[in-house]
Amino acid sequence: MFSGIVETTGILTQLDFSNDCLHVRIKPQLIFDDLHIGDSVAINGVCLTVTALQDESFDAAIVPETLRLTNLKNLTLHDRVNLERSLKANSRIGGHYVQGHVDAAAEILELKPDGKNALLAKISLPQTLAKYVVRKGYIGIDGMSITVIDAGANYFTVTFIPHTQQVSITHQYRQGSLVNLEVDILGKYVEKLLGAY
Repeated sequence: MFSGIVETTGILTQLDFSNDCLHVRIKPQLIFDDLHIGDSVAINGVCLTVTALQDESFDAAIVPETLRLTNLKNLTLHDRVNLERSLKANSRIGGHYVQGHVDAAAEILELKPDGKNALLAKISLPQTLAKYVVRKGYIGIDGMSITVIDAGANYFTVTFIPHTQQVSITHQYRQGSLVNLEVDILGKYVEKLLGAY
């Protein structure tokens, strides 16, 4: 479980495709000195398991289902990614509960300044997810907990504040960039429970 508050970014220092999986090595900008093999780390909002550790980096494997569903399939050597370690039970939750289970990858349709320092983004919304995205609700975008400004039938808008731009990969976003989306799990559970009646 994650909060959607990106801790740091990391650089992909190694990529290897074998046994139908993409194996990655990531060097965080802020060293994660408390990781253990088997821990979960959100990489662009995708919950991955640490498979090996080095002094200043860690390895993870990306399975075929994750490659099909997320923007991780487009990673190249030296790309920068958002990173967040899993929550501790005694920590504040600054964002919202994020599982790291991405629902879809979506395209940034527009990206423009909003005032002097903020960025306004219009992002495509798959029809299957539209019912879970509401105005002033929240959504996980590449692992970041972001407030929804407006939600249409096939798009939604958000603002990336200056702090988010400084500590995440949002400064790399362009029109046409693919981002990972995770909708609020609560809405899915409510829908399923109500459907049982």
